[in-house]
Amino acid sequence: MKSGVVQLSANLIEKDLDMLSEQEIGEILTAGRSAGLKLHVFKNKHDDLPRVKRVLGFLKSVEMKNLFDVGSGRGVFIWPCLNAFPHIDILGVDILPHRIDLLETVKLGGVSNLHAIEADVCNLALPDHSYDIVTMLEVLEHIQDVTTTVQAAVQIARKYIVVTAPSKPDNNPEHIQFLTKEVLTDYFNQAGCTRLHFDSVPGHLILVVALEKHFD
Repeated sequence: MKSGVVQLSANLIEKDLDMLSEQEIGEILTAGRSAGLKLHVFKNKHDDLPRVKRVLGFLKSVEMKNLFDVGSGRGVFIWPCLNAFPHIDILGVDILPHRIDLLETVKLGGVSNLHAIEADVCNLALPDHSYDIVTMLEVLEHIQDVTTTVQAAVQIARKYIVVTAPSKPDNNPEHIQFLTKEVLTDYFNQAGCTRLHFDSVPGHLILVVALEKHFD
């Protein structure tokens, strides 16, 4: 069947997702099938991953109004973060357009505090120290120029930067860096950061970088 345009009543379009009744959700699903659209189960149950749980635990211990997530990908961290912090503004950036399309689709579904940009973080013109938290989870091992990426994150962050990375070499061809505690320390020291706290869960290194001062 050829995909077409989904025809919905104004009442359904204007309502936030969490305000829809089961009957109204059924109407939307029926309209989607009639238009030939493929409907998929939305998977957002990643909060049981040890590295995600550890990062969320840290975030619950600090005050934040917004968060900037670098390399949001499939949303392994974004979805649990939205569940845990439904009222903070979250900006996700990724270089892959289909990843951004997914985030934008979720926003259109009623998650108005989620924003997305298709870009390289090193080329973003965000104001200095504009986000309380910058997260780079399972990201830096994919990047050729780690130095510039770290410097960009330090420039954008106001309070903390959180990094996770594999703690041992693997055979993933997309992993072009192996980031040990010593290597990460060097990168962030070069960017002017000295307050580094390392932790770990099985298979992953976790780093929390506290900025020397919080920017108002």
